[in-house]
Amino acid sequence: MSTAVVGAGVVGLLTAWQLRLTGHSVTIFDPAPASEASYAAAGMLAPISEVQYGQEELWPLMAAALEEYPAQMAALQKAVRAPTGYWENGTLLVAADPGDREAVNDLVGVHQSHGMQVEPLTSRALREREPALAPGISKAWKVPGDHQVNPRQLVVALNEALSAELDPGAFPDAGPPAAWAAEKVVDIRHELGGVQLTTDQDNEHDAAAAVLVPGLGYSQITGIPRDHPQLRLRPVHGDVLRLRYTDGQLTPGERRLITSTLRARVSGRQVYLVPREREELVVGASVREDARPGAHAGSVAELLADAIAVLPAVRDMELHEITARARPGTPDDRPYTGLLSPDVVVSTGYSRHGILLAPLAARLTAGMLNGTLTEQDRAHLEATDPRRHR
Repeated sequence: MSTAVVGAGVVGLLTAWQLRLTGHSVTIFDPAPASEASYAAAGMLAPISEVQYGQEELWPLMAAALEEYPAQMAALQKAVRAPTGYWENGTLLVAADPGDREAVNDLVGVHQSHGMQVEPLTSRALREREPALAPGISKAWKVPGDHQVNPRQLVVALNEALSAELDPGAFPDAGPPAAWAAEKVVDIRHELGGVQLTTDQDNEHDAAAAVLVPGLGYSQITGIPRDHPQLRLRPVHGDVLRLRYTDGQLTPGERRLITSTLRARVSGRQVYLVPREREELVVGASVREDARPGAHAGSVAELLADAIAVLPAVRDMELHEITARARPGTPDDRPYTGLLSPDVVVSTGYSRHGILLAPLAARLTAGMLNGTLTEQDRAHLEATDPRRHR
C-alpha cells in the first residue's frame, strides 16, 4: 500500500517506520523534518512522574506507551548503527523545601493510590545515589520505571532506518525504503481509490492512504481537515535549556554529575533536569500560552535559578542552547488519534507527551490502516477519538 505521512516529527517518523515494517510504501512530506517540538523536547518517558490531577483518562495511554518502548527501540536498533537514545535511567521526584515536600507528597499519594511504583528515599540514600545534589533538599522519591530517550538521536536513527535497505531475514514484511518530499502539504482530498495531496510547490501526489501528523499545522491544510473542524488545537509554548559541563566539573572518565532524571518542585515551580550520556544536561520546561514564539527571558531565568537550587553545579556550566517551541495542545490534554475516513488517519495534539506517546500512536496508526487492532487498542483509540469535542 502506498501511504503518505504528513509531518516528520518523532511521532510522524516512528509512524512511518511502523508502516514500513508492515509492508507499506511510505512517502514522508515535511520541508523541515524534526525541527519543531521534537527538536526542543527533552524526551522524558515519565507516565508516573508526569501524572497531573484531573488527567485520569490520559494515564493508561502514557503507561501503555512506555511499555511499547523497549521492543520498538530494540527492533529499530537491529536496523541501524546509530544509537536510538533510549536509556533506562530512572527518575527522582525532588522537593526543595518543606512547602514543596507537602505538595509533592500529596501527588505521590495519588500515584500510590493507583498502584504506581513510587518509593521514598532517605537523605542518606539520596546522597549515595546523587551526591552532587544540593545538601538542603527536603525530600526525594524514586520512580524506577520512568526513563528517557534523546529525541535528536532517535530522529537520526529513524531517518537511517527509513532510508536503509533492510535485511529481509530480520524484517520479512518490510516495505521499500521511504521516499522523502521536502514540501509542505497544503491540501488533501479523496480521489478514486485513495487520496490526493497538493503541496506548497503546486505538486500533486497520489496515495492509497494518508496519515496526518503535522502538529499545529493541521489547521493549515485544506480539504479533508476542513471537514473535521472539531479538532481544537492550541499552541503551548515551552523553553528548554541545554548545558554542557566545563573543565574541572567532571573527574577523568566521568560523563555526568547526576544519573537519574530529576523532576523537582522549587518554591512551587516545576523544573526538570535530564542527564545525557554525552556530557549534556537538559533543563526545562516552562509552559506558556502567551503566543510568544521566542524564548521568554523570565522563564529562562526561573529555570536556571531552580536548576541551581537543586544542582548547584549548574551555575558553572556552559549554557549552549536555549530553544523555544510550541506544542499542539487539546482541551483535555489527550491527543487526537483516529480515522477521519477509512484511508486517512489523524495523529496530533500530543502536547507535552508527544515523545512518550509516539510508539503507541505509531502502532495504533498502523493497526488502523492494516486492520490489526486489538480490543485494548480500540479502548485507547476511544480515549483519543478526534470526534469527542464536537
